[in-house]
Amino acid sequence: MDIHLDERLNALFYFLFEDRDSRVRGWLLLDSYLPTLSLTILYLLTVYLGSKYMRNRPAYSLKGVLQVYNFSVTMLSLYMLVEVSCSKTNLRGQRDVAKVLWWYYFSKVIEFLDTIFFVLRKKNSQITFLHVYHHASMFNIWWCVLNWIPCGQSFFGPTLNSFIHVCMYSYYGLSTIPSMQKYLWWKRYLTQAQLIQFILTITHTLSAIVVPCGFPVGCLLFQFSYMATLVILFVNFYVQTYRKRRPEESIKSSRPNGHSVSTNGTSFKKRK
Repeated sequence: MDIHLDERLNALFYFLFEDRDSRVRGWLLLDSYLPTLSLTILYLLTVYLGSKYMRNRPAYSLKGVLQVYNFSVTMLSLYMLVEVSCSKTNLRGQRDVAKVLWWYYFSKVIEFLDTIFFVLRKKNSQITFLHVYHHASMFNIWWCVLNWIPCGQSFFGPTLNSFIHVCMYSYYGLSTIPSMQKYLWWKRYLTQAQLIQFILTITHTLSAIVVPCGFPVGCLLFQFSYMATLVILFVNFYVQTYRKRRPEESIKSSRPNGHSVSTNGTSFKKRK
């Protein structure tokens, strides 16, 4: 790694946020921003170049890989949900929360595989700006959170998000099993749940601005702005996906043997 670039980045972050939280010093990937930045750039390049590479090649199935992956992420999300929900509020408990939040940060690089699987399965319609923006930005934002504010106010979003991911990746895993198709009528409610998650996080953030709790106001304003962009993008996605469906598509999707479900790059359609 470029030592001079690392030093410049560290100086920039110190100028913006001052000293880092000493509790996370020496933790994997946290002491330097370069690994997080490099992995993000690699992710974006893989998505861009991978799509070009797969353009004239047959799509991979990856059914077994998706089942293992979705089950694993579901279990990781469940672990984080339980640990964050049960952590105590004393100093030892805050360090425990920081450890769970590190796993939350690290899970964001694991979730880069969502997009890689889309690329390999040639599900390019799933690789939207919202999808890539959300995946790439969360990994970088949580590097900052872990280094400067890995406690208190920061636990609220991961608690909600871990719950959503337990539901979401369970859905993704079940969608790879053809016999489960008729039970997967609740896809749209996952998007609604995500929107509710963002609105609750915004409300929680604004409450800390109105009633100060010692959390940096600049971080709260950034979180509010970022969550607002996600609300806008998710509302647009919801409208495009569910509100502008043609009547005949809605009728077809309601039939047990003729519906199409597309999640994690898996699409089920009526076989002719």
